[in-house]
Amino acid sequence: MLRWTLIFLVVAIIAAIFGFGGIAASAAYIAKVIFFIAIVIFLVSLIAGSFRRN
Repeated sequence: MLRWTLIFLVVAIIAAIFGFGGIAASAAYIAKVIFFIAIVIFLVSLIAGSFRRN
């Protein structure tokens, strides 16, 4: 999932360099959303793992 975040981030940077502002903003937004989803999934799995051990 973090691989997709990096892909969209690279697309956003390349689009910004070439002057495609709308595409860059959209790709950066998608990268941000995927990153936060990955963080939430990580935290949920961390909490679930700690409950499973007890």
